[in-house]
This record gives sequence, C-alpha cells and structure tokens, in this order.
Amino acid sequence: MSAVTKVLVRYFASARAAAGIDQESLELPTGATVADALGAVRARHPEGIPRILDAASFLVDGIAVRDPSRPLPDEAELDVLPPFAGG
Repeated sequence: MSAVTKVLVRYFASARAAAGIDQESLELPTGATVADALGAVRARHPEGIPRILDAASFLVDGIAVRDPSRPLPDEAELDVLPPFAGG
C-alpha cells in the first residue's frame, strides 16, 4: 500500500472554465476523503473554482457522492459536475 492516494480530477462545463483545464492529477495522503481532494482543488484554483464547488455534484468512479467524508480509493476518478441549465 502506498503512502499516497492518486486521484484524477475531471472538470466539466463551468468547472472546466473556472479551473482552466479539463483534468488534473492529485496526490493526497492515504485515507484522503472527497473533502480533502476538494480542498486541494480550492487551493490550486482559488479564483473561480470555490463558488463552483459550493454548488457542484461529484462522482467518484462514476458513482454519485453525497458524503464528502467518503474515503477515496487509490487511482480514483473524481468528476466535478456544476449545476446544468435545463431540466
């Protein structure tokens, strides 16, 4: 077991525009949670992304996450999905 958890963060729609990139890799301490990953994203992109994250939904490996204290598995994909217009 490694001492880090690698997470691929993928940005969609306005989150992509705010971050200025499509995706990025994070290395977090083993046992890191969704909240830890989002904290790292906020620190990397302090200008536009925090307000997007406040309203966004998140998927971990394609499964909706409602609890930010959920631990992230190594090599997880964390999708940031801002609210979409329409119904």
